[in-house]
Amino acid sequence: MSDSLDILENITYDELQEGDSATYVRTLTEDELVLFAAVSGDVNPVHLDSEFAAESIFRERIAHGMWSGSLISAALATVMPGPGTIYLEQSLAFKRPVKLDDTLTVNLKVTSKDRKNRVTLACDVRNQNGEQVVSGDAKVIAPTQKLSFHKPQLPRITIDR
Repeated sequence: MSDSLDILENITYDELQEGDSATYVRTLTEDELVLFAAVSGDVNPVHLDSEFAAESIFRERIAHGMWSGSLISAALATVMPGPGTIYLEQSLAFKRPVKLDDTLTVNLKVTSKDRKNRVTLACDVRNQNGEQVVSGDAKVIAPTQKLSFHKPQLPRITIDR
């Protein structure tokens, strides 16, 4: 028997209503920080070098701003509207740094439904202390057909240190 957390189900354009909201939660681990640097190519030492970061305005290593942005993408793709969503546009304002072991909650809220299945969502990302780290708006094409399937399992990737 399968756990409901293993199922991805979308919310179609017709089902979405202005004011609908959803959340997505993720914690930044050392492995995720390093993998994001590897995948993106952004090896700025403020993300990867503790000694360098200690001399920065942040006084410690911080996450890539786009790691937080990628969590918004994940929320749109897996929670609301979910599978079948086409991401069109994103505005982002980075409000405060994200640090290792921070747990971020992405809050999405439908602010408008437009022609051609277009939906605008307010995006608010907060850390475990309730402090806003990112804000913005996303524009998507919401799916029109209901989809429900098992979440794909990703391989475990390890980092040699």
